[in-house]
Amino acid sequence: MSHPAQTKIPATYIRGGTSKGVFFRLQDLPAAAQMPGEARDKLFMRVIGSPDPYAAHIDGMGGATSSTSKCVILSKASVPDHDVDYLYGQVSIDKPFVDWSGNCGNLSTAAGSFAIHAGLVDPSRIPDNGVAVVRIWQANIKKTIIAHVPVTNGQVQETGDFELDGVTFPAAEIVLEFMDPSDDGDEGGSMFPTGNLVDDLEVPGVGTFKATMITAGIPTVFVNAKDIGYTGTELREQINTDPEALKRFEAIRVAGALRMGLIKTPEEAATRQHTPKIAFVAPPTDYVASSGKTIQAADVDLLVRALSMGKLHHAMMGTAAVAIGTAAAIPGTLVNQAAGGGEREAVRFGHPSGTLRVGAQAKLVNGQWTVTKAIMSRSARILMEGWVRVPGDTF
Repeated sequence: MSHPAQTKIPATYIRGGTSKGVFFRLQDLPAAAQMPGEARDKLFMRVIGSPDPYAAHIDGMGGATSSTSKCVILSKASVPDHDVDYLYGQVSIDKPFVDWSGNCGNLSTAAGSFAIHAGLVDPSRIPDNGVAVVRIWQANIKKTIIAHVPVTNGQVQETGDFELDGVTFPAAEIVLEFMDPSDDGDEGGSMFPTGNLVDDLEVPGVGTFKATMITAGIPTVFVNAKDIGYTGTELREQINTDPEALKRFEAIRVAGALRMGLIKTPEEAATRQHTPKIAFVAPPTDYVASSGKTIQAADVDLLVRALSMGKLHHAMMGTAAVAIGTAAAIPGTLVNQAAGGGEREAVRFGHPSGTLRVGAQAKLVNGQWTVTKAIMSRSARILMEGWVRVPGDTF
């Protein structure tokens, strides 16, 4: 019995922030996968190694976590005053689907550097030495991201001394600006979909909790750690090894998605695992991070733990960091209260791997809160480049 040969596709494997993903230029994809649809989804699932009932991704490029089950497509910009379009696919680990409903803030860092590396940015806009400003159109949520990418001798500078908690080795710093992240693009509407900074969120079979539901960076449901039986110092093993806890978090997420108008029925949440995020917050206290380093209460404004694709994240999603920074800047939200209240333009929060600082400029306009931009620093590094191979009958 004959079997089709493997197809090889030009690809680059990149770490961006605390995530990793397989990056493609749109023009390099097989013709059937250059358009959205079943062929593209099947290709990306096979590249990552999903769906995998063993949850190991042995037969693919994924790492069996939400942080490492990602694919990205870059192409020349489709909108004026931008350099590239950046499209992000979150590949489910154990189910056969790719979630296109949101962005990955961590891989947004790599999108800027890959755009230069892949020849998608006008060479006249890249200095021989200095910082290249890459204007990215985030095609999933229709938002602008500006990446400030260091360049040495005309090439992206990847090595450096910038340290990022959750990443083992230092690298070159890339500053990201998330422009006008007040709503989630296609979702539209207010930054606070319910019209309130804090709601009573009723979760069937679980209880009723205070919640801040916001669409900035990515739709996120924030609850108080103490209200759900936690301290905010938890590491991922404490949550991810507790099936009942994960079920409760998913129930809270689904209830939040319904209140935010992101889904119409609870059943829809099964195919929208990437959004909204669920996070719990607490005031500062000392704790030991996953690296063994002690984080002092005096070094942070608050503690935040967030779940991605049904599991507690090992650090913090970049888009969730935008939501944290934005909510912290708005007096009255649960995030702002956990940080001590008052007005602020930046916040440093503790997460399972350490700390992260994010800035946000929020203001009240005609009774509605808006945020003009959120800023954070990350890093990115190419890990491997060449071709990824998939069986020829994949798509």
